[in-house]
Amino acid sequence: MTSHALRHLQRIDHLIRIKGTGSASELADKLGISRRNVYYYLDLMKDYGAPIKFCHSRQSFYYDEDGTFLIHITFKKEQQQLHQKTL
Repeated sequence: MTSHALRHLQRIDHLIRIKGTGSASELADKLGISRRNVYYYLDLMKDYGAPIKFCHSRQSFYYDEDGTFLIHITFKKEQQQLHQKTL
């Protein structure tokens, strides 16, 4: 996943939490991406458990439960086992 994708996911999460996404087209404009990519990111977030819904009266996406979408990527070194020779 690219750093652009991670930034888009973080921004979408923020806008969802403040109920400021607008429609899919408006969200696409805010992020500078296509409407199709907006739905790709929303589907990805849903696949990871984000309870995203759309409010037709507010014309905004929202979380059906309180929470935030966390992205945690780390690098973990494998521990090397040292072999010692017995003399």
